[in-house]
Amino acid sequence: MVDQETSGQGPAPTGEWEQRDYHHPAAGWGAATSVMKVLSREHAIASGTRAMFKMNHENDGFDCPGCAWPDDLKGLKLDLCENGMKHVVWEMTGKRVDRDFFAAHTVTELESWSDYELEDQGRLTEPMVYDEASDRYVPISWSDAFALVGSALQALDSPDEAAFYTSGRLGNEATFLYQLWAREFGTNNLPDCSNMCHEASGRALKASLGTGKGTADLKDWETAEALFILGVNAASNAPRMLTALTEAYDRGAQIVHINPLVEAGARKAIIPHEFVDMALFKATRTSTLNLQVRPGGDLALLRGMAKALLEEHRTDPKALDVEFIERYTSGFSAYRDLVESTSWDDLTRQAGLSEADIRKAAAVYSASDRTLISWCLGVTQHEHGVDTVREIVNVLLLRGNLGREGAGPSPVRGHSNVQGNRTCGIDHKPTDEFLDRLGEVCGITPPREHGLDTVGVIRAMNEGRVKVFVGMGGNFVMAAPDTPYTASGLRNCDLTVQVSTKLNRSHLVHGRTALILPCLGRTEKDHQAGGLQETSVEDSMSMVHLSRGMKRPASPHLLSEPAIIAGMARATLPDSATPWESWVEDYDRIRDVMAKALIGFEDFNRRVRLPLGFRLKQPARELVFNTPTGLAEFAATPLPDVIPADDDVLVLQTMRSHDQWNTTIYSDDDRYRGIKNLRTLILMHEDDMRSRGIAEGSLVDIVATSKDGSVRELRGYRALRYDLPRGSAAGYMPEMNVLIGAADYSVQSDQPLMKNVKVRVIPSS
Repeated sequence: MVDQETSGQGPAPTGEWEQRDYHHPAAGWGAATSVMKVLSREHAIASGTRAMFKMNHENDGFDCPGCAWPDDLKGLKLDLCENGMKHVVWEMTGKRVDRDFFAAHTVTELESWSDYELEDQGRLTEPMVYDEASDRYVPISWSDAFALVGSALQALDSPDEAAFYTSGRLGNEATFLYQLWAREFGTNNLPDCSNMCHEASGRALKASLGTGKGTADLKDWETAEALFILGVNAASNAPRMLTALTEAYDRGAQIVHINPLVEAGARKAIIPHEFVDMALFKATRTSTLNLQVRPGGDLALLRGMAKALLEEHRTDPKALDVEFIERYTSGFSAYRDLVESTSWDDLTRQAGLSEADIRKAAAVYSASDRTLISWCLGVTQHEHGVDTVREIVNVLLLRGNLGREGAGPSPVRGHSNVQGNRTCGIDHKPTDEFLDRLGEVCGITPPREHGLDTVGVIRAMNEGRVKVFVGMGGNFVMAAPDTPYTASGLRNCDLTVQVSTKLNRSHLVHGRTALILPCLGRTEKDHQAGGLQETSVEDSMSMVHLSRGMKRPASPHLLSEPAIIAGMARATLPDSATPWESWVEDYDRIRDVMAKALIGFEDFNRRVRLPLGFRLKQPARELVFNTPTGLAEFAATPLPDVIPADDDVLVLQTMRSHDQWNTTIYSDDDRYRGIKNLRTLILMHEDDMRSRGIAEGSLVDIVATSKDGSVRELRGYRALRYDLPRGSAAGYMPEMNVLIGAADYSVQSDQPLMKNVKVRVIPSS
């Protein structure tokens, strides 16, 4: 049993906690005020304002290091958001973590600090190595750091005893070098953050359409007649989506939000760059219908929509696009039989919605000639996440919403280049086609055996099968499930390497030997022998464009991510014919190789310099399906039972607060949910609180039983009433990741079940 401290991961609360109903528009003056407070607190009024006019600009701008929402097609001069600015200012801070800081603090002492306090110390300035005798990190030269990595990897009995993890921020050029290093070394152990977020989306879309990505682009968002938004908290996790939603509402499109919580971004918004609306406090609605589905009930809702369409087709031939189904799809008959045999009682019970509500959604869909369906982690982080995404495709196929403007599937990727990471080779299960081209172009013999994903690496570290862990960005120990188990795995390693910009928990939870290698941030200038460099990124809608930093680096001792990777690679593979050093001198040389090795990157250097870059081809968008049948595949999957057998069990979903980006927490406030000075909380339906004898604001213990029977507990959390479905609950990650056991992952996708944690909640004794 795990007894976590209740202090949380944010800053120490500055006053009494409070909760109020939030009825204001998303974004607007609340966002503008928040940005000004952040700029003032970090003493970044001048530099932050300058950054506003550089972020997400196609000409010499840098790409926001936050979310992966596409840049505005019209060249908007303030194409940014509140959370993007927080992220940028957090990176641009004037505070520094240097050798004097590490000399003053042992690792044991730093372990007692909150995660907020660790990151708030500022930017890392030089490479450091852990010294066990003093329990401190001490300086090490770059050449010695690279040599340490190389010798540790060379000493392994097998390349598969190493794992190369990346978060979603790594640029395409560094990504290509990283995966090439791992594969030339001899392993496909390339876990990434997508294993925890959108792995289900990739697997489902690949099976249904032959592509692991969505087919819709920003122009489709601008022309769709109906938008269905599933499991997305737009205002906090993809705030620039609010622009697309308000514009859709203004042109008369229907916007259906499907989520257990009716988030602020699903009601109304004021877009800050709409100056007249700001001056007049004029809010625009961002939805025409909100449906509060039970956690995991999205598949039942979608299948209910399909059932309503099939019933409608009996009297209205236009309800289905029969010509499209017959010409471009396979498996429709089996799917139709399955849907028709599923009772409305089963559908409504599993969705947690009435038949009338499901039919409302179906009516919106039926009336639209161009429909786009978008989704995020509220859909994927469930046991049946792959099946649910395949059901999204099923529904789109019924009315031919593919291969036409204003239509298609559109997953919302959470981190700025997580999709580019996968495109450029971060994949533990690479295809033979990818490996063939990589081997031919780069003159290596890549390994063919599939590697380990995030869940597999955590298990392998604990079992001693992975002995070296390299983390390229992120905060692995806090992002992953089962925090104590993940931590024990890292501590069991011979060497852990963290390439980072700021101090975080993963530097303190380390192997017997540990390195901190500080890198340039996205906002900083990258000078190499060939001059000022640019890196490319791919957004969540397959647009690839350049990013150029604007600011002097935080320290003269920082290296770029490509330079760090190349240095480690050369030390590991001293006889490698790969020209690592030459490539780092001029990133155009890396892109020339990528143009040959990666399908879709032909003529890379020219095309990426076009205004707004270029869009990678999506065969499924052109109705070309790389599936075994050559057609889009209907999936006839069973309806999952998402309701716990025991009425006392609640389904808990973990989530971010508004003042948080991934594991980085800026404050203990959550403005859009009306919460202040509190993170150690659980949101519950008032009936569930009443039946358990829990008073509003009282302290409770949360007990989770894993698939393997192990029990985890959080004590002294505060229960707050919230508008969500009965039988469900919600709370913040990363604090609640401790409740998710090592066995609690989907057998379909290997994703941790972060939106489907079975818990019991009892009053604290």
